[in-house]
Amino acid sequence: MHSGALSVTPSVAGPKLPGMLTVGLTGGIGAGKSEVSRLLVARGAVLIDADRIAREVVAPGTEGLAAVVDAFGTEVLGADGGLDRPKLGSIVFADPEKLALLNSIVHPLVGIRSRALEAAAADDAVVVHDVPLLAENGLKSLYDLVIVVDASPETQLDRLVRLRGMTEHDARARMAAQATREKRLEIADVVIDNDVPLEKLEQRVTDVWAALVSRARTARE
Repeated sequence: MHSGALSVTPSVAGPKLPGMLTVGLTGGIGAGKSEVSRLLVARGAVLIDADRIAREVVAPGTEGLAAVVDAFGTEVLGADGGLDRPKLGSIVFADPEKLALLNSIVHPLVGIRSRALEAAAADDAVVVHDVPLLAENGLKSLYDLVIVVDASPETQLDRLVRLRGMTEHDARARMAAQATREKRLEIADVVIDNDVPLEKLEQRVTDVWAALVSRARTARE
């Protein structure tokens, strides 16, 4: 989990299948990671989204939600019976022990689901793990390579304010809560510069995809 939002980044990669290429995809908030993941999927990648899975494993009726309620009480439920994420966030972000407790519930479930999705992929697939906090949690070694989607702080701020409707204060706080740009770039095997219009980003992703396919093919030979 990370300050400012309910977000989990457990160790989600399992033993890969022969010929499979596993890629860790990360980037700062507002850098455009979600767009890059969408473009990679359009070209044939198998996407495993850690944040999406984290929401799924605490959906109504799941053992994850039941465990969270057992730990934190029914006050973390909304009127619809689902998890009230802002309420839960207000509880755990103020208490490191409660945050650790929540992570101990959610992380194993995310890991199990992620490994199942990876196992279901073709043994020659390019599997992209979308991991927002990859740099923060030191997970580089879990993947064959790491792609960092990079944008200048000015670009990130503009996107968060203009496209997501954040105040400048909130946007800066979210950016400051993450790893520095330098720390992310240190772990990058591939950097996708996203200080560009969408059409240029699409070409860059096409080039990166070709390189990923080539590497996967070489590894199988």
